[in-house]
Amino acid sequence: MDSKTLMIQGTTSDAGKSTLVAALCRVFSRQGLSVAPFKPQNMALNSAVTADGGEIGRAQAVQAQAARLEPHVDMNPVLLKPNTDTGCQVIVQGQAAENNMEAWGYHAYKPRVMPAILQSHRRLRADYRYILVEGAGSPAEINLRENDVANMGFAEAVDCPVLLVADIDKGGVFAHLVGTLALLSASEQARIKGFIINRFRGELSFLQPGLDWLEQHTGKPVLGVLPYLAGLHLEAEDSLTNSEIAPTVEKPLRVVVPWLQRTSNHTDLDPLALHPQVEVRWIGPGEAIPPADLIILPGSKSVRSDLAYLQQSGWERAIKRHLRLGGKVLGICGGYQMLGQAIHDPQGIEGQPGSSYGLGLLDMETTLEREKQLRLVTGELTLAASVPVSGYEIHMGVSRGPALSRPLVRLQQGHDGALSEDNQVAGTYLHGLFELPSACDALLTWAGLEQAATPDYHQLREAGIERLADAAEAHLDIKKIIAIADGRIESPGRW
Repeated sequence: MDSKTLMIQGTTSDAGKSTLVAALCRVFSRQGLSVAPFKPQNMALNSAVTADGGEIGRAQAVQAQAARLEPHVDMNPVLLKPNTDTGCQVIVQGQAAENNMEAWGYHAYKPRVMPAILQSHRRLRADYRYILVEGAGSPAEINLRENDVANMGFAEAVDCPVLLVADIDKGGVFAHLVGTLALLSASEQARIKGFIINRFRGELSFLQPGLDWLEQHTGKPVLGVLPYLAGLHLEAEDSLTNSEIAPTVEKPLRVVVPWLQRTSNHTDLDPLALHPQVEVRWIGPGEAIPPADLIILPGSKSVRSDLAYLQQSGWERAIKRHLRLGGKVLGICGGYQMLGQAIHDPQGIEGQPGSSYGLGLLDMETTLEREKQLRLVTGELTLAASVPVSGYEIHMGVSRGPALSRPLVRLQQGHDGALSEDNQVAGTYLHGLFELPSACDALLTWAGLEQAATPDYHQLREAGIERLADAAEAHLDIKKIIAIADGRIESPGRW
């Protein structure tokens, strides 16, 4: 197949690369074009499990949905999951290659992952007409230029054109674009075929003089200005925004979630954050846990250190007081492990070897093991009769103990999680357990909500993708973008 690759790079992190690739995937799909997303290297704590039992960044799973495809490990061949300020787990083509690698070690390790990146790219090119590639961070990070695999290092290796996107909502958009261009080499500058400005609010005519100057100064076209889309929901690649952490409007059911230092897969809570009957409040450092109906302990990439952080923050006492007052507690993945009597890491998989006392709310213990559990699962909740639930497992811990004799979920093969005898504490390894409306209804009813009415989360996500694509078609020069991908439009190289 005569496949074409087009790369989207950003002037900064959170410039809009992920959403732009998702938008273009849906636009290309609408036009009947065979298209697949790709991100050579992703650093994120939000991940997804593919049908072939691999792990990729959550953003690439959303982009796959935008392209109307099932997620595949080749769409994100290298995933970095930070477990300390300077170290991370390295996942190559869906499987953990290194559990604790320091930043300096990974910098030297990059030439070893580049063959896997290029192999995954070749496999996608064999099956799809267009490969839309998302860069990582900024291509102008001088300290990361050597052995780069995520931005221009990849673009040079596969010889593809690049579009550069910048976020005008944060200010300094022209400095970001021109400054990024100035820090690139001559060959890299030539790869930039055009600019896209993201998240614009206001009257375009006021921006036009700046756009004219930018084109004259650089010799490169502005391919469109995307508007700020208020209320748009697409699952975040990694960290929460301030608006997500801040309290929301008061609603019938109050859910509180402590924000841990290595919180992972916080997208588990997105269906609740969008629920018309649920108030979700993330509690940050130094904040007290307010009155709530349900406290959720989220996933963690470094469970023992996050457990210590939770205890040092005074949240353990607040959780136990919450239970004495009749509230409910749910732990997901790492949060589930924290609910037990102890967590053991004899091999130092997530940090220094050792053991930690848990919260003691479920009679079980967890041992971290090197083999990572990665699978998509379906089953039924034990909270009510015949309530289907689906999700995915991403964990290195194995939990054992009497508490598991009262599982939260009956799987097609075995059981998952635990439910305390007093019905107040529950835990599960399943990420995504709130996504099916019937399962979410049952869990919220258990938490105390009368007559739960959960919207279809998959339809909400699909509506967000459609809204993005509509904006792209209305405000971007799609014909020119496709022509650039095809190599039919050249622009001046150096400026």
